[in-house]
Formats: sequence, C-alpha cells, structure tokens
Amino acid sequence: MQLADLKWSEVDALSRDTPVIFPVAALEQHGRHMPVFTDSMLTNELIRRTEAVLGERVLIAPLTWLGNSHHHMDFPGTLSAEPRLYLDLLNGLMENFIAHGFKRLVFLNGHGGNDIPGKQAVFETRQKYRDRSDLLLLFATYWNLGAKPWTRDPSIQQRVMGHACEWETSMVLRLRPELVGDLTKTGDVPFGNPFEPASRGWIMTDRSEPGHVGDPRSATAEKGEVLFQCFSETVVKMLERVIAWDGRSWEG
Repeated sequence: MQLADLKWSEVDALSRDTPVIFPVAALEQHGRHMPVFTDSMLTNELIRRTEAVLGERVLIAPLTWLGNSHHHMDFPGTLSAEPRLYLDLLNGLMENFIAHGFKRLVFLNGHGGNDIPGKQAVFETRQKYRDRSDLLLLFATYWNLGAKPWTRDPSIQQRVMGHACEWETSMVLRLRPELVGDLTKTGDVPFGNPFEPASRGWIMTDRSEPGHVGDPRSATAEKGEVLFQCFSETVVKMLERVIAWDGRSWEG
C-alpha cells in the first residue's frame, strides 16, 4: 500500500510490525543515450511490481529521487545531495517512522552511489537506538539481492550492474523506448579493475568519457522484461523475510 494514498488515521491503525519501504534512487547523467531519470524510473517500476505481489503487507513511501551523485557532477543535468546531507536525510526518514512506532524499516535502492551512505545511515541509526532489540533497519540495492537474469535468458551478456549498460538500457527500452537514443552510436566501455579488491575513490570521468559503463548495444526490451522479473522476484523474497522476522533474532 502507498503511504501517499493514506490518511494519517489509516497509518495509525496499521500494525507497527508492518515493514516500511523507502525507495531511493537518483537523477543523474546516464550517458549520451539514456535519460537522467533512469534510476528513479527503474526503481519505481520495481516498486510497482513488488506492491502487486505484497499489497497491504508493506507500506511504501514515495520515491526519494535525489541521491548521492557527486561522482557524476561533470555531466550537466545531474542533481546531487552532498554526501553528509544525504546521510542525514536517510537517518531522518528512519527517525520519522521510529517516532511513529514502526520497527521494520527498509531502503530499496536503485542507484549505486547511494550504497555506501545508505549502509552507513542504517548503521548510525542503529547505534543511536542500541537499547532497542526490536528494530530491523535494512538498506538493499536491488541488483545485489541474488538475481541471475542470464540463467533465464542466456542472451544477456552482462553479469553485474554497470551504468547505462545492457541491463539498464534494456529496462528503459521495456518502459519508455522513446527515451533511448541511437545505440549504434554507443560502444563498449569496459568495467576494468580499479585496484580491486581495494575500494578506489573515483569520479565518472576517471572511467568513461561518454558517461556509460558497459556495452548497451545488445540491449532489448525483451531482455528488459526478463531483468524486471528477476529483480522484482528477489526484492519480494527479501521483503517476505522482513515480514516473517520474529522481531528479535539476528537471522532473517
């Protein structure tokens, strides 16, 4: 159920064990062939499919489209929250619903740049409420939940998420094909090995002149549907674990 559609009294009547889902994404450049709202469009579609399965078992907040996108600021059109501001925003969203009495709070993320501050935010808020054993605070990036779309469609070449890549381009082709540019004018930008397994600080211009990473030329709308199905299934499975949590244990 959508928080935006409810009256405050209807929210007040909900069980405080109802999981609250905060979708988070971004508005940032996605190469020369993709719209700047890509991450938010894809996250909203995953939320739509998730709600179709779980219905009133979860409470879904409106998408927070502003993300931590400073590494894309060399490309016009990108909007970004300062990293510490973004952390405080996420902490504040949790504080709001903890104040309302809810105990199972989940960020569903659709932008790679949100991953580190998102994990830090749930860590910080958990420390503040260290006397509580009934809080479940989670940050989950949808493509890291175990989906293997290439096993369902062997023509899918990619194995990890890139940026405006085969995966994202395919999903936008499934939703809004008119927003995708001429893919014949794109090319392969290799993922590379940025001193792995160390974690390197980087900005997009370190990696890519056009702004994408991966090879979007093989993207199709048919692949996009497979990707949406695989990702939405793993999101639902994760949220079913949140619903089934006993309210105290470490395991979920």
